[in-house]
Amino acid sequence: SSGINAEWPLRPGSIQKGDLIVMATDGLFDNMFQQQIVDRLQRIDRFAPSYEALKEAADKLAADARNLAMDEDYMSPFAMKAQHYGLNFRGGKLDDITVLLASVVDCWDEKNDT
Repeated sequence: SSGINAEWPLRPGSIQKGDLIVMATDGLFDNMFQQQIVDRLQRIDRFAPSYEALKEAADKLAADARNLAMDEDYMSPFAMKAQHYGLNFRGGKLDDITVLLASVVDCWDEKNDT
């Protein structure tokens, strides 16, 4: 299991120590499938990530999405959805791409707060 939680807003208790949170514009999600993103984040030490590791991973995700956006033959998530709705679209989708990564290093437990 990849541990993916694609719900928003997150439910109380759904975030745990070691979780990586990806916040990005649609330029990332229109050009990269969820599993591609998860695969690229596997190298990060989830429980003690350095700032440099998070920045490098965010930069790499943005660069990968940009490269895929310019690939006219790539069947992007956007292209697949467009074809599902009867549009003749193939390739990536040029768009703004911003990626932020956050790591949950500790969690606050309301039950133990006195």
